[in-house]
Amino acid sequence: MKKEFNIRILVADDHYVVRMGVIAIINDEPDMEVVAEAANGAQAIELFKKHKPDLVLLDSRMPLKSGVQAAKEIKDQASEARIVMLTAFDGDEDISQALESGAQGYVLKNSTDKELIPAIRAVAAGERWIPVEVEQRLESRKTYEPLTPRELVVLHEMAKGLANKQIASVLNITQNTAKGYLKNILYKLHAADRTEAVTVAIQRGLIHL
Repeated sequence: MKKEFNIRILVADDHYVVRMGVIAIINDEPDMEVVAEAANGAQAIELFKKHKPDLVLLDSRMPLKSGVQAAKEIKDQASEARIVMLTAFDGDEDISQALESGAQGYVLKNSTDKELIPAIRAVAAGERWIPVEVEQRLESRKTYEPLTPRELVVLHEMAKGLANKQIASVLNITQNTAKGYLKNILYKLHAADRTEAVTVAIQRGLIHL
């Protein structure tokens, strides 16, 4: 007689070893079963349509479509879908985007052993799972003024090591305008110089190299 499982789960992570480890942890629980596994965001969306799992576990950064993009599309298909983001990234922008995409839980990979199963149970039951360190990151977000879309574009060019003159040329703006954007970026990121601004932006998840 087939054993009945209470929580059917779809696991999506592009790193095979990580995915296998997560699946092993979940399948070791008597009331959980991994019904499908995906290696990228696009595959996760298709497998969600096929299997209709009770919960989806998504890595935030995957090929083809990110975990955030996959979460948005899954929630568009089924607003009641339960989603936990399992990721190595703890920047406040990464966290904010994941939660805005519809994820109800956020688990850092370095705490998988103690938080993954409780997070799955909580989110499957309709609750939110936001660890203390993640809440603290979200709180720190309030101390920063948001960058405009244009400032983010300039920040990406800065991260490539381009000088103001080069940024101006790439974006078809004047050098003075580029300097103005740089001044705003430094102010909003509480940074003393370009290098510190890029470092802060990477730590917060505003840009990814």
